[in-house]
Amino acid sequence: MNKKVKEKVNWPVTILLIAGLVTIVFPLYMTIVIALKQPSEMTNSISGILSLPKSFSLSNFAEAMRVTDFWHSLFNSVLITGITVVISIVIHSMIGYAVGRNKAKSKFYNFVYLYIVSGMFVPFAILMMPLVKQTAQMGIANIVGVIVCYVVFYMPMNLLLYSGYLTNIPMALEEAARVDGASTWRTYWSIIFPIMKPMHATVAVLTALGTWNDVMTPLVIMSGSGMNTLPLAQMTFQTQFGTNYNLAFASYLLALLPILIFYIFCQKQILNGVVNGAVK
Repeated sequence: MNKKVKEKVNWPVTILLIAGLVTIVFPLYMTIVIALKQPSEMTNSISGILSLPKSFSLSNFAEAMRVTDFWHSLFNSVLITGITVVISIVIHSMIGYAVGRNKAKSKFYNFVYLYIVSGMFVPFAILMMPLVKQTAQMGIANIVGVIVCYVVFYMPMNLLLYSGYLTNIPMALEEAARVDGASTWRTYWSIIFPIMKPMHATVAVLTALGTWNDVMTPLVIMSGSGMNTLPLAQMTFQTQFGTNYNLAFASYLLALLPILIFYIFCQKQILNGVVNGAVK
């Protein structure tokens, strides 16, 4: 007779998973509940904050859209994020290919790799004032300057990802293409670039998340230009006298939706890129 094997529950892992779920669900619950409440329903007690709203209303969302000039701010955020992601994928993948294929056999490319990746350890606070001065002198203290800064900021991380992913692509594919008479340029765009699709999705989401949620770069570079991204527009709700949490949380949920939809469409490719692109 076959005896059923009783599986033991791994309680330490289970408890950690439950704790992780709570840390994600609880703040999301508070955000949604507060965004649906009226200011009169907010009290100083914990029960007053956590309780469900007395009536379901989207008035906070409508007011938040009006105060932040939502559609204009959304357009600026989408424009900056979209252009940054496209340029990053094209340029960083080419740099990753050139460096990744040559760093093992060339001291020069190995130095370039280490030099660029070391940029991950430079804090933005050190670069902030020089960037403000330089972009102003170059006449790009606007959206263009913000996009250029983002492309440079995310180059170290993306180079690390692309070069790591290339270790899973056999050289035999490129050698076969060269035998058929294909140039390096043709080999890259026809063979290597399509194969790196999972890593493109990973780079796109990581870059988009960082760009979409960033406040400091647009704040210091586009200050005085009259143009706002969504994170900048949301600072309207915070003053020296207090914060309008109801409108602020409603605005946060509105800003969350576009990047959440983008992630849902790319999630399968992201998982493949993370698994296959692990640095060996």
